[in-house]
Amino acid sequence: MGDVAVLVPAGGIGARLGSRTPKQFLALGREPILAATLRHFRRHPRVGGVVVAAPAAHVERARRVLRGAGAALTVVAGGHTRQESVWLALQAAPAAARVILVHDAVRPFLTRALIDALIAAAERAGAAICALPLAETVKRVRDGLVEATVDREGLWVVRTPQAFRADVLREAHAKARRAGFVGTDEAMLVERLGHSVRVVPGLPENVKITPPDDLRRARRRAR
Repeated sequence: MGDVAVLVPAGGIGARLGSRTPKQFLALGREPILAATLRHFRRHPRVGGVVVAAPAAHVERARRVLRGAGAALTVVAGGHTRQESVWLALQAAPAAARVILVHDAVRPFLTRALIDALIAAAERAGAAICALPLAETVKRVRDGLVEATVDREGLWVVRTPQAFRADVLREAHAKARRAGFVGTDEAMLVERLGHSVRVVPGLPENVKITPPDDLRRARRRAR
């Protein structure tokens, strides 16, 4: 049994794609995006369990499309926010997991090498994210007018997976819930504890499929 668990918040409905079907269930090649994403984890030798937090109305659908070989799969109903969905998935994670990864349901283009790098970094540092240095000019805008150009030195764009020692992630989520704090990612909750977070180089191609153009590009790549 592997000592790594993977949590996949998949509770969104994908309104920006303009589809009645939640985007994680749309086809990417011969399988739904969600199945394509999870395949990377379910085949990993260290992953002992995967927990998906699906939209409440689509829990059974998620179980159907994710049937198959690989790491043990659990599907739970997600919450109203990403953070709540991760918390609910965390409650169903294997108690024996030493490292927990959190990954967006609609980032299907990751690699074994990236997963390995994040697990190793989390084991050493307790927490790790993958990210890319910001390469474009950033401006602060208010009411349609530029207020300032932001110095991009040291700024990175964060992606998933993110990886954590299980005890660190559980403590971070529990304390955030007690404080009523909502973060934009799990690393932000860990940062509240004063815990350092290691950065691993991310993959430019591992984009989050959001608008229709993203889906068209992803389908071309998956051919």
